Amino acid sequence: MKRARFTEVQIISLLKEHEAGAKTADLARKQGVSEATLYNWKAKYGGIDVSET
Repeated sequence: MKRARFTEVQIISLLKEHEAGAKTADLARKQGVSEATLYNWKAKYGGIDVSET
């Protein structure tokens, strides 16, 4: 089984940064993931707060 590169806490913090106004392309480039991955994460973790993980 493949090991996850990012923890749920890291993903949620990235999504919070995106909600704060950071551009998707810039975040994806900075973290080394595709824009599609960010959108998939947003669909999965979009409404979750760090305390809920």
